[in-house]
Amino acid sequence: MKTIKSKLAVALIAAGLSFSAAAANIKVAYDADPVSLDPHEQLSGGTLQLSHMVFDPLVRYTQEFEFESRLAESWKRIDDNTFQFTLRKGVKFHSGNTMTADDVVWTFNRLKSSPDFKAIFEPYSEMKKVDEYTVQLISKGPYPLVLQTATYIFPMDSKFYSGKTEDGKDKAELVKHGNSFASTHISGTGPFVVTSREQGVKVEFERFKDYWDTASEGNVDKLTLVPIKENATRVAALLSGGVDMIHPVAPNDHKRVENADGIDLVTLPGTRIITFQMNQNSNEALKDVRVRQAIVNAINNEGIVKKIMKGFATAAGQQGPEGYAGYDGELVPRYDLKKAKELMKEAGYENGFTLTMMAPNNRYVNDAKVAQAAAAMLSKIGIKVDLKTLPKAQYWPEFDLCSADMMMIGWHSDTEDSANLSEFLTMTRNEETGRGQYNCGHYSNAEVDKLVEGSNVETDPKKRAQMLQTVEATLYNDAAYVPLHWQSEAWGVKSNVHAAKIVNSMVMPYFGDLVVDEK
Repeated sequence: MKTIKSKLAVALIAAGLSFSAAAANIKVAYDADPVSLDPHEQLSGGTLQLSHMVFDPLVRYTQEFEFESRLAESWKRIDDNTFQFTLRKGVKFHSGNTMTADDVVWTFNRLKSSPDFKAIFEPYSEMKKVDEYTVQLISKGPYPLVLQTATYIFPMDSKFYSGKTEDGKDKAELVKHGNSFASTHISGTGPFVVTSREQGVKVEFERFKDYWDTASEGNVDKLTLVPIKENATRVAALLSGGVDMIHPVAPNDHKRVENADGIDLVTLPGTRIITFQMNQNSNEALKDVRVRQAIVNAINNEGIVKKIMKGFATAAGQQGPEGYAGYDGELVPRYDLKKAKELMKEAGYENGFTLTMMAPNNRYVNDAKVAQAAAAMLSKIGIKVDLKTLPKAQYWPEFDLCSADMMMIGWHSDTEDSANLSEFLTMTRNEETGRGQYNCGHYSNAEVDKLVEGSNVETDPKKRAQMLQTVEATLYNDAAYVPLHWQSEAWGVKSNVHAAKIVNSMVMPYFGDLVVDEK
């Protein structure tokens, strides 16, 4: 790893003054790079990782899932439907523009129009400017998750994104999987400025010289993000010194990283659920609850955790892990091959049938291997699987079209409880509200919809948890989807990179606060 000294550091040395650490130049390898520079184009881990580097949210989570102030200095509830945020003054965008309430309101309105984000903001009627540095987020009714929502509001530079491009297009235009001004140009308030980007090759960042958070101990001056798809290649790059930090570290490589000199393995229990959805619109057999139950019973997810994930995951029987509102300890994994065969016979599919399956091969830990194992397990109950795996960049457009009978998807709850999982994965699809945006199973249950919506206006934690437990039990009995496991997280880092302080279970490291010791 190379280290460099910034102009400020050189000036301090010349003046005989001390400073905490020399500025660092590091390289980080992920399994894939962000698909766009537009923070509202795709609700995904890659987009949110980028957002925390180039933008800042109103508030963000600590490692303990508490809230800490960022661009909102303070907040308070005015009444049942109104929540007020006082904004930080003197915050500059990378363009040089000053952030004000106008930018926050503009960003909120754009989020409301985003196909991926609008479901999160559906409970709100408007965001209102009170003065230059005060905004009010107004909900349609009592809503218990306002601060959780605020973690997704990364104020955009409204002046930078206003006007027309040379070819007459709106600079604020939001295009899914398309080429737009916002997908290729970026101006945030965050610790890093994007200096260059080659899709699929690298993204280069430099520290923003006018970054508002002068109290941060972070000393990374330059950062390069490189996508390395293959697990073994990614680890080899770390061990050879080609990169300074990697994610993920596949379970098979944990010992190799732990045993390497000058390298640390940083791990955290995860809350991301990995599932298969069963498309009832594309395969008639999947409309039968007995067939769906048979599939769930045929897939040995505890075996997958043990053999493929090497124990670095927790087998799931429901959407939300222990600790989430809605968790029910009785909804356990249910591998039972004999019962699966009986259910297939009862449903009239004793001789099986054929279905298509799709999964990414570089998005989740061992995703392609998990899909291959699931396909092999289904063959034991007569289901012949036509499996296709794709790189992340090619997979998501196919997922948006629900292109196969079974499709893999992982999800980390946007609100740290199970209601959000249902909102996106199991509620009835509704293009107007964004509900069921990623429900490629086309599962639809009016009672589930009603309970989830009710939980979103229930401010009594106990009552809310009971409602969400009923939802989980219903999904369990209906075999609405195939629960696989909650994926744990692991980073490999050089020992002088203090990553343990800036990583989190959401897999959104706060690189602006990263401290790297000089070697």
